[in-house]
Amino acid sequence: MSNESIILILFVIASAVAVLAKRLKLPYTIALMGVGLALGAAHLLHAPAISQEMLYAIFLPGLIFEAAIHLRTSDMAKDFWLIAVLVIPGVFISTLVTAGVLVSASNWFSGVNTFSWPLATLFGAAVAATDPVSVISIFKELGAPRRLRLLIESESLLNDGTSIVVFLLAMQYLHHDLGTMQDALVDFFRIVGLGLLVGSMVGAAASVLMRHLDDAMVTITITTVAAYGSFLIADRLGVSGVMSTVATGLICGNKGFKGLFFPSIRITTEAFWEYIAFALNSLIFLLMGFAINLQMLWELWPLVLIAYISVFVARLIVVSTTWAVFLPTSMQFPFKWALAMQWGGLRGALSMVLALSLPDSMVMKDVIVTLVFGVVLLSIFVQGLSMTPFLKILGIITVKSRVIGYEELKARIALLQDALDDIDNAQKRHMLNKQSAQTLREEYTRQLEDAKAQMDALEVDRTALIEEEMMRFRRRELMEQKAHLLELYQNGQLSFDAYNHLKSDLDARLLALENKADV
Repeated sequence: MSNESIILILFVIASAVAVLAKRLKLPYTIALMGVGLALGAAHLLHAPAISQEMLYAIFLPGLIFEAAIHLRTSDMAKDFWLIAVLVIPGVFISTLVTAGVLVSASNWFSGVNTFSWPLATLFGAAVAATDPVSVISIFKELGAPRRLRLLIESESLLNDGTSIVVFLLAMQYLHHDLGTMQDALVDFFRIVGLGLLVGSMVGAAASVLMRHLDDAMVTITITTVAAYGSFLIADRLGVSGVMSTVATGLICGNKGFKGLFFPSIRITTEAFWEYIAFALNSLIFLLMGFAINLQMLWELWPLVLIAYISVFVARLIVVSTTWAVFLPTSMQFPFKWALAMQWGGLRGALSMVLALSLPDSMVMKDVIVTLVFGVVLLSIFVQGLSMTPFLKILGIITVKSRVIGYEELKARIALLQDALDDIDNAQKRHMLNKQSAQTLREEYTRQLEDAKAQMDALEVDRTALIEEEMMRFRRRELMEQKAHLLELYQNGQLSFDAYNHLKSDLDARLLALENKADV
């Protein structure tokens, strides 16, 4: 079977998994990884091998750009130093702690050769970057504080570049191409700084072009060229392509989109990038499931477990230290947030990309790849699946989730009341006999009383409830206005220019409403 046919089949599988995961209330990426593992173990499909070139050229730029365009630089600026500590010293500390534990553990583990510090540092750098794709969706669904989500998203976006640079420096050290510690620091800031500079220039140029466009398809093309072009240019110049794409995405999202003629163009462009992220995440997590060597994973499970614990502890040290450092400042945050950041620090696609990018000639490459895959698997399944109850234990979930519970109970009561009215009408029209109607009435009445009792016992913030109800009403009214506007245009009562202008105004109001709802 050709690779094209397999990719098409994988998209069909990903769509089915998305529907099933939503119904089962499972994080989508976790479900994808599980299905990929099952298909790989069953050898039902021979998926194309994951290569560094494929991941760097196709997956990374698209995923990073999509994440960056949704982050607000004004919000990131408020916590700049906090994010910077997590992204730079945090990645170094996490890498060294993980490497130290692995070196010590491999001395008494008989299954593999002893890990040297350079090899252990490679592993530590590969698993230092976090990838909270599924966690963020859980946070949004449960109504976790927006600043907490921003911290996790910003850190994840930026520590990708840091961990890649540390990984490359460790590779140079392993091949004796790295000079002194001072040279290493200079190289680090050169690669990161110049990468940001390249991305800023590409993002600024794309934003200027976007301000003069009134066509969604051309805008999508410009952003696509900017996303992948900034990565390619930086990579060819020997600087960080990830940091370049991050800078491009931030500038396009915060400057380029604001200068668009019509808000509808922004909505269309963002929808395009959301689909790209969905497609790329679907493929990468399925392909990762195919790529895992389950036999070697089972043989090395004690070392995999130790590696996972070392990564977990390193992450805990980083977030706890950061919490303590910023406790006396205006950027302080609750310690339970630090625990949530620790538990939400899942490892994902980038870690596997770095592991697979190791040359085949490297000693113990298979072991490092297996350890990285094992850590990714454990973090996704252990931390990802337990994220919701963990947030509930910490009490981080806000009133939004309780408002949703109230809305569900209100809808259930309305449906049960409608059912009772239907029973009365059916009995009056002799479609139900008296005994059947009485039995059904008692059954639905019990359910109605239970729902009313649950609503009375539910603690809900009335202010938040009123705001949510008004927001839903405004959204519904705007959608109805758009539908009526389209009808007027189709009936010939409005010119195209008038219709387009009024539709853009309604789209802008809908966009503002959605942004407010996400706070």
